[in-house]
Amino acid sequence: MLLEYRPPLTPYLDILYQDHDIVVLNKPSGLLSVPGKAPEHYDSLQYRVQRVWPTASVVHRLDMATSGVMVMALNKDAQRALNRQFQLRQTAKRYFARVTGCITADSGSIELPLICDWPNRPKQKVCYQHGKPSLTHFKVLSRHNTESRVELEPVTGRSHQLRVHLQFIGHPILGDKFYADSTVKAADRLQLHAYTLSFYHPVQGTWLTFSAICPF
Repeated sequence: MLLEYRPPLTPYLDILYQDHDIVVLNKPSGLLSVPGKAPEHYDSLQYRVQRVWPTASVVHRLDMATSGVMVMALNKDAQRALNRQFQLRQTAKRYFARVTGCITADSGSIELPLICDWPNRPKQKVCYQHGKPSLTHFKVLSRHNTESRVELEPVTGRSHQLRVHLQFIGHPILGDKFYADSTVKAADRLQLHAYTLSFYHPVQGTWLTFSAICPF
């Protein structure tokens, strides 16, 4: 539930690349990927892009609080091709995150079954009986006092996957209003950024990689 929705207006659209088939954007933290059900939650990346390209469609999403690279299809053929890549896990994504505490391992993998925590939705939870598999690889980039900076590579794309995985191992993401206690929530925004996205161009077939500078 969005108690107070104030999406950033500057820049209104941060376009990284555009051709006849796709548009790649840097979504800011605080902006929904797609419209919410309530009229006051209609402003979103999809809405803004469709004001310029009415045929644009979403093929993947980022959480409202997460910033970073998203691609949208500009025609049906591109949409089908990109949807297939995301479904078959033929894309590659990398994230930066600032987390609480010093992670002792330099790298590793987190593999957990996740399911919607229905009474507390949109929160997710670990459920070994009914959860769907999820896998994230991580690498510690630096440690400083009471926090770590990590690079995350999700293999699966479950809702809130990175947030739940890091909270589960005892290192919730700074600024996480769902999965961290009040001391960790103190950051001005969720410290999670999708800094690269790689995929095959839906028409040309070339392997593309786009990146957006991490804002924290």
